[in-house]
Amino acid sequence: MKIPSNIRFLVIAFVSSFSFSQNYEAKVDSLMSLMTLQEKIGQTVMYGGSWDQTGPIVGSNNGKLIREGNMGTMLNAFTVKGTRDLQKIAVEETRLGIPLLFGYDVIHGHRTIFPINLGMSASWDLKMIEESSRIAAEEASAEGLHWTFAPMVDISRDPRWGRISEGAGEDVYLGSEIAKAYVKGFQGDDLSKPNTILACAKHFVAYGAAQAGRDYHTVNMSEGELRNVYLPPFKATIDAGVETFMSAFNELNGIPTSGNKFTLRDILRDEWGFKGLVVSDYTSINEMIPHGFAKDSIDAARIGMNAGVDIDMMGHVYRKHLKQLVKDGKVNEAIIDEACKRILLAKYKLGLFDDPYRYIDENREATTKYKPEFLAKAREIASASSVLLQNKNEALPLSKDSKSIAFIGPLVKDEYDILGNWAAKGDRNGKAISVFEGVSEYLKSDQILYSKGCEILKDDDSGFDEAISISKKADEIVLVMGEGHHMSGEAASRTNLKIPGVQPKLIKKIREANPDKKIVLVLMNGRPLNLSDEVDLVDAILEVWFPGTMGGAAITDLLFGIVNPSGKLTVTFPRNVGQVPIYYNMKNTGRPIPEYNPNEDYKSNYIDSPNSPLFDFGHGLSYTSFEYSDLKLSSNTLNFSNEISASVTVTNTGKMDGHEIVQLYVHDKVGSVTRPVKELKGFQKIFLEKGESKTVTFTISAEDLKFHNSKMDYNVEPGEFEIAIASSSNFKFKHNFTLID
Repeated sequence: MKIPSNIRFLVIAFVSSFSFSQNYEAKVDSLMSLMTLQEKIGQTVMYGGSWDQTGPIVGSNNGKLIREGNMGTMLNAFTVKGTRDLQKIAVEETRLGIPLLFGYDVIHGHRTIFPINLGMSASWDLKMIEESSRIAAEEASAEGLHWTFAPMVDISRDPRWGRISEGAGEDVYLGSEIAKAYVKGFQGDDLSKPNTILACAKHFVAYGAAQAGRDYHTVNMSEGELRNVYLPPFKATIDAGVETFMSAFNELNGIPTSGNKFTLRDILRDEWGFKGLVVSDYTSINEMIPHGFAKDSIDAARIGMNAGVDIDMMGHVYRKHLKQLVKDGKVNEAIIDEACKRILLAKYKLGLFDDPYRYIDENREATTKYKPEFLAKAREIASASSVLLQNKNEALPLSKDSKSIAFIGPLVKDEYDILGNWAAKGDRNGKAISVFEGVSEYLKSDQILYSKGCEILKDDDSGFDEAISISKKADEIVLVMGEGHHMSGEAASRTNLKIPGVQPKLIKKIREANPDKKIVLVLMNGRPLNLSDEVDLVDAILEVWFPGTMGGAAITDLLFGIVNPSGKLTVTFPRNVGQVPIYYNMKNTGRPIPEYNPNEDYKSNYIDSPNSPLFDFGHGLSYTSFEYSDLKLSSNTLNFSNEISASVTVTNTGKMDGHEIVQLYVHDKVGSVTRPVKELKGFQKIFLEKGESKTVTFTISAEDLKFHNSKMDYNVEPGEFEIAIASSSNFKFKHNFTLID
């Protein structure tokens, strides 16, 4: 049926007339009673604008599709002018005037870029992480965006996988807490405010466990592993109020996740009660065909919609095939109604029916991006996210009074790679602060010597001689090296975890030419690297990840002790790729090393490498030192209805004020299914002036000790537990408590 334009505007006025306190579902039901099946299907269709490309190019005539009511959401379309033009078509030139929803990959900032997510997780600072996503939402919403495809909450224990850079590392507890912080920052406390955007928990599920660390690859795991490790961060986002989910690219135990009823309906909808919408990843519904799960695009559309994917991102299959699938009885129209309703509800919550142009404001767009306070926060977070991995003989901090310092490496003057992958619309050619710019603001020009030395990847040592000559003239040497931004992220898996190209050779040559000088290595990278050679060649290693827009300024703050490093690793650094996957909360074998029989010849070890990592989860040094003492438990027994407390005294025994990240670990010694050798169960980031002591206290309840057993019941079992409060995961348990019935 055709509704005249004057009726269309009456429809919009009617559904907008409800106050925000009234039931959104009533509004949606009123609107859907006027919609045809094809219009409902149109709401499930997402195509992309030409502002950016984040996947394979799939052509479409956007204007025509919008006018026909055949597109409800768009990705990669932003700026006030661009979104206004498109929204105007949707609102003023369609039968029902339903506004569009605009989404984009705002992952670690929109214009002001923060450290990559793996880097930000190393801050262990939930408040800072929430602030970063709040700023990202401010900037993105000011350019007409309503929705971000973030946070990525995939647990990953394989540094070969490029997308480890987008997550919070290997730990379930920490990853869950960080996931909640991102959601709160993006969505704020009221989605109807025009400076909030929808968050999207991705990639559902187990994408971070791709076989051999190769992106998009197969995942096979037990349901126990799925529930105990990979699902909890997603459940945490629901607890934080996340409005959307994204299905993943991988298959899970033989079923592609965009067609997996067990995860999308049984767990997400029925078990967890998630009411929001689910969007596919980019063409992931179509990709069930090469997976060998769908025979053609018609079959893929049937599987995707029946499994519970509400929006088809860039795939064409819903728009082309759903109507016929309903006619043929292969998709129930009620399922399409449910999907359409969830999409419309999201638009209502954002206030788009109240005012479709509420996110479109030229003045806000012009005055919001790169605010000074945003840049100041980006600088602070970049400093807090950096990890001092090594500092022999107090090589850092450097002195401002040094006569000359050589800055050598392909990333010294870099303003491009420093933003990392998935840097949204961050300016890589003008706004980003390089290391050279940062130190130039702090030192006199005659104190700075510079040589690029080599490229990141090229097999070319023609710049070595100049770099070595420069290094000999300097009192101290800072090497700024690492990966290019494109070497981590989506479709960027690596089998070699060494610093790429000829950079390692240059490090060795510079050490040979300067056997007695301080050499500091500043690392930019998106994953844990194998630094087994570098730890012997340099004095200090400062892991800064890809630190973002204000990276060079933050690195300067750290190098010269203006800021004391406080970051700690959220992912294990292996000694070599042969140890991968490696993570702190592994399980014991029947022949562990060395507790039970250190003289046993047949034991679970390598014959060419220690089992231990190069740098442990939770590791991170400071320019001061901290001492832990006097661990106390309020009781040695815990029951199912009370709590016990564990406390420790932490003292700053060094010469500088600093932050320390205090970590609580437990070990369930005997279970009906085997339990990890240690599990993080709490952390606190504290500030101590030099000489100051503080008592840090944690509470433990039976709830904290629950896990999914062999029957998939989520419960806790009585027994003996070990407990420790430590500065990293590298410790031995010395205290115990018992959980009793």
